[in-house]
Amino acid sequence: MSNDERRDWSPAERAEYRRFVRTHHPDVGGDPEVFAAGLRRFAERSDRGGAPIVFVPTKRGLPRLVAALAARRRRQRRTRVL
Repeated sequence: MSNDERRDWSPAERAEYRRFVRTHHPDVGGDPEVFAAGLRRFAERSDRGGAPIVFVPTKRGLPRLVAALAARRRRQRRTRVL
């Protein structure tokens, strides 16, 4: 759901959406299936065109650590122009 679609919502609708996301998001312990179903319900309210909801898996454990260290090293190696 894009920001443009949410801008058309009333403050009450926006508050309801934010409350739903804060309580049911998988990152805060919510069930991914319930979250996806709720997002579909909110998407039906907008004129989004029925685009699918896609969950992007994040790296966990050692792969995440290696990626973070590599990114840090890239940032440190950049030459700084003063």
